[in-house]
Amino acid sequence: MRLEKHIIIRGVIHCLSGLRIGGAKEQLEIGGVENNIIRHPLTKQPYIPGSSLKGKMRSLLEYKHSPNTKDPCDCGSCNVCEYFGSFGLTKAPTRVLVRDAALTKNSQEILQEALFESGIHFAEIKMENAIERNTGRARSPRPIERVPAGTEFNFEISLRKFDFDDERTLVDFVLEGMKLLQQDYLGSSGGRGYGQIEFRNVTVDGKFEDSFRHDAGGNDK
Repeated sequence: MRLEKHIIIRGVIHCLSGLRIGGAKEQLEIGGVENNIIRHPLTKQPYIPGSSLKGKMRSLLEYKHSPNTKDPCDCGSCNVCEYFGSFGLTKAPTRVLVRDAALTKNSQEILQEALFESGIHFAEIKMENAIERNTGRARSPRPIERVPAGTEFNFEISLRKFDFDDERTLVDFVLEGMKLLQQDYLGSSGGRGYGQIEFRNVTVDGKFEDSFRHDAGGNDK
């Protein structure tokens, strides 16, 4: 096999609703938030791990194309295994490389301003309750940390194209995974309205993909 090129898909992930991808806190203060989001260890800013983005696209593509296989698929021969990597035997290396997605410059400025004005540390705290069905009374309130709606992240996906690959098939398969993700959710608590995202201003090797173009938003690195 011979590696011919890397195909670069770039754009912006726009949060249509609050996004929660859980992280760990080194020390829990009394009265603090237990359910923290993942943050960069140095800047303390939220980000979307490439593993979260790739894993969700892979699982949705498996639901559509490999509904009768165990999850994750390890057949080693379907497009999911060929492109996203196989847990069993496979014919070739992983094609899809997904980078961690950092906040856009505009979102950094907006959230930094919110930090100065209200102390919101690049996130919002959402209170959730369990409701007693017979009384309608709220119980067990708990604070949930999540990235607020409207926040944007720059993303990049690098596709390895080998000499035996069909470039258009490879690109279209990844774009299909992105479109499926737009109809589903990213992160946790999607059944409660979290994690609705939209890919905006997507380019493939610098050329816009019309199906992902939007008037609002943009890649403002």
